[in-house]
Amino acid sequence: MSTLAPLHQKPSSFYERFSRKASNKEATHYCPGCGHGALHKLIAEAIDDLGIQDQTILVSPVGCSVFAYHYFDVGNVQAAHGRACAVATGIKRSQPGSVVISYQGDGDLASIGIAETLHAANRGENITVFFVNNAIYGMTGGQMAPTTLIGQKTVTSPLGRNPTEGHPLRICELLSSLAGVSYLERVALAGPRHHMKARQAVRKALRCQMDGRGFSLVEVLSACPTGWKKTPAEAWHWIEEQMLPVFPLGVFKEPPKTEAACRAWPVPANAERVVPLLDLPLERTDDHPQNRLALNECYSGIKIAGFGGQGVLSLGVILAIAGMKEGYYTSWLPSYGPEMRGGTAHCHVILSDQEIGAPVVDAPDILIAMNGPSLTAFQPHVRSGGLIVYDSSRVTRPPDSSQTNSIGVPASQIAQELGNSKVANLVALGAMLSRQKLMEHQPLLRREAIWQAIDEMVAQDPLRQLNRKALECGERLGLS
Repeated sequence: MSTLAPLHQKPSSFYERFSRKASNKEATHYCPGCGHGALHKLIAEAIDDLGIQDQTILVSPVGCSVFAYHYFDVGNVQAAHGRACAVATGIKRSQPGSVVISYQGDGDLASIGIAETLHAANRGENITVFFVNNAIYGMTGGQMAPTTLIGQKTVTSPLGRNPTEGHPLRICELLSSLAGVSYLERVALAGPRHHMKARQAVRKALRCQMDGRGFSLVEVLSACPTGWKKTPAEAWHWIEEQMLPVFPLGVFKEPPKTEAACRAWPVPANAERVVPLLDLPLERTDDHPQNRLALNECYSGIKIAGFGGQGVLSLGVILAIAGMKEGYYTSWLPSYGPEMRGGTAHCHVILSDQEIGAPVVDAPDILIAMNGPSLTAFQPHVRSGGLIVYDSSRVTRPPDSSQTNSIGVPASQIAQELGNSKVANLVALGAMLSRQKLMEHQPLLRREAIWQAIDEMVAQDPLRQLNRKALECGERLGLS
């Protein structure tokens, strides 16, 4: 009995099972007929065929494809809305041997992100951008986008887009005049013939980057049946009949034909200073043998949360600076609402003896919660055996300590007694450092490193002394 080879095989650059959906681990979250799934497959197949899975770093946008990191088994970084090209630039310049992909929709790239896109293209950044144009804001309800057609009805243009609201923005035509751009092509996902052209364009753009030729972008006209209120078949016809006359397909700029035309990417002027820093040994210095760590021995993900104005973000910066002084790889990622003062804020801090792949702390080892809502929001995510430090002056319901270690410190009360409510964050930090020392018999950061970080953050000597005093108060409470 012979066995037949499967007709369909998932690219190895996809995860074997997708974690996004609890019910169906084989399916993406995209609507039926959406072009994102098809484009994902074309990109994953190209990554496999080019043998670059271990080199590839995908920058995910804000939009319908925000969860791309659930699907692509490559390096992933989540960018803020519209900032994917800027993030991709930083990644490529710090990791020049990588293949960096910026994956963006029309709202993300052509609206809030238009400045980052234009300047990355103008600089000739050696990155590849896949730009999904479905002429609508699909994720947030179907509002008018920069690419919405004249006369097209959306939630925010119920009578059809009027020219006074702007004409559809044609990105390929706009970028084609920039000297830093090496390759531009517009394709569509509206039937097998178009899919084959899109497949070729995806590979061409990635090869362009691999050859060091500069900025490459593929614009993909894609269906949004849900936002357009059409069936998938009707959406394909709408692309052919309505979008193609406005957004003609084709190559708008070809990559250079000769090797001599490949861009010689300049070495930073401070490379002699930067490279030794990157190559520093990961062990601590000999004058602190108690802090020496072997490779893979240290990784701490810390989340600090509270109201805006409580010093949540600045405390994260202090930890990151102190971590660098101790020789750790560090990252600091802030997150806050539109209202800085009085609104919610939190930040992610990672201290590691290995390079950090992504700055997001999903399951923190340590949580510092400066108010009740923050404790409620993030306590369930603290890993088993982790540490929670909370401001008992503001938290009325202590955390469940069955799976974690916890300590309540009246940080706000102590700060007021010291004469400045803004140092409550340092009280909590001191308690965290002392309690972690008791748990692990080895401090994550030495007091001297924290003091040096405070001195860099605070200019006035009286405030420095006040911060140190708050830290010491917290340390004593953490040991009690």
